[in-house]
Amino acid sequence: MTTWSRLLPVAGLVALTLACSAPADAPAALIPPEAPYQGVSLLGDTLRNFPLSDAARTRYLAQLDTAQQAYTRAPANIDSLIWYGRRLGYLGRLQEAIAVYTHGLTLAPDNPWLLRHRGHRYLSVREFDKAIADFERAEQLTAGKPDEVEPDGQPNALNQPIGTLQSNVRYHLALAHYLKGNYADAARVAQAELDVASNDDRRVSMTHWLYHSLRRAGRVEDAIKSLDGISANMQIIENTNYHKLVQMYKGLLPIDSVLPANTTGELSVQDVSSAYGVAAYMLGNGQEAEAKSLMQRIVQAGQWGAFGSIAAEADLARMK
Repeated sequence: MTTWSRLLPVAGLVALTLACSAPADAPAALIPPEAPYQGVSLLGDTLRNFPLSDAARTRYLAQLDTAQQAYTRAPANIDSLIWYGRRLGYLGRLQEAIAVYTHGLTLAPDNPWLLRHRGHRYLSVREFDKAIADFERAEQLTAGKPDEVEPDGQPNALNQPIGTLQSNVRYHLALAHYLKGNYADAARVAQAELDVASNDDRRVSMTHWLYHSLRRAGRVEDAIKSLDGISANMQIIENTNYHKLVQMYKGLLPIDSVLPANTTGELSVQDVSSAYGVAAYMLGNGQEAEAKSLMQRIVQAGQWGAFGSIAAEADLARMK
């Protein structure tokens, strides 16, 4: 266990290494060194490696190799740069991804895609203020402009992307405010996204965070009303965990149909998301001891890149 006061911030370490190692005539392509750690959790634990299966790691490494080659061939191509950063991120090499996006923003300071993806990785390393700044800037840059579908890095079973640039900016901005404890702001942004959501996957994921944001802002009646559009027969492609959660909040499903069946084994990323929703629901209903126990189990699962795990850390830190 450690704290920021004992460590040089990783982003600064990466930048320092780059500054010291790159000659004055270095090519535009940026291949940052692998960081020794990614950050520090909200509970003071050092964050190092994503718990990936061997098969997933092998696949992600092959995808990273392809993306890095494409970027090296065309270092000024923003699309290639973004995919390079995304592939680093899937491997849990978050500080390298942040360094790549930051470099890209020196080439294209007003590119909302770079801000959206860097903000996401700032969220992952628990730098919420920086994430909020990136998402708010991206929101300003895209306001009033046509939206664009965001291609998936790991496509769903139908190979049908469910998100867009603007929807992902709003989703992650609402989440950043929630993690920071800015519940009124989180609810405002989440409601704005829900108002324009074009598919049921977006509706259930955003309703989940809107519901908890409203409850924590003291707007219990509004939280209950936010579930009006939820039903059992929604057309869900990939957000089945969020769909079950919002049905549970509405009273359509019991808690034991949402929690992972194995209460002692390892939790997957999807399990962590479901477990956090249940824990937050318990906390809102005054079951603090049960909620705290479940949140501790979430954190101990080691899926520290999952938003449910970050949210559990934030709640546990506030409980202290």
